[in-house]
Amino acid sequence: MAKHIGVKLPEDLIALLKKERTLAILATFSEKGIPNTTPVQCLYPKGQESILLTIHKEHLGYQNMVWQKKVMLSFLSEGNVAYSLLGRAGVVRAPSMVHPLMNVVRIDIIDIKSDQSVLTRIERGVEWNYTSAEAEELVVSLYKELRELSRTL
Repeated sequence: MAKHIGVKLPEDLIALLKKERTLAILATFSEKGIPNTTPVQCLYPKGQESILLTIHKEHLGYQNMVWQKKVMLSFLSEGNVAYSLLGRAGVVRAPSMVHPLMNVVRIDIIDIKSDQSVLTRIERGVEWNYTSAEAEELVVSLYKELRELSRTL
């Protein structure tokens, strides 16, 4: 059963985001009302009321986000982490300092709800690995940019 918990990131979600191995599902809507979901792996908390993320500037999720500022992020991970976050998106840096095709977006939290079930417990979340040394270098650099922006923005 969903439980609304306010506008501040819970400590377990902050800890998960700071591990820099999280995958969230970003939900957006097009101008025609067509829903779209996008897996996003470069996310970092900015304080307790915002999340920074990077996304490809050509991705439909990004284009929808620019048009319709309201987005949802869904997180499922080990330790029974299950949250849905409603937020307002704003472009912070376009392009990213790391890659000309990536943009940095800040999601300001409007509401967070816990999606933990009384019937089941999440034991493991999505696990991912790099596809190449170049991919690892890019993702590591994008996370570095997000960490720096979380302190200076």
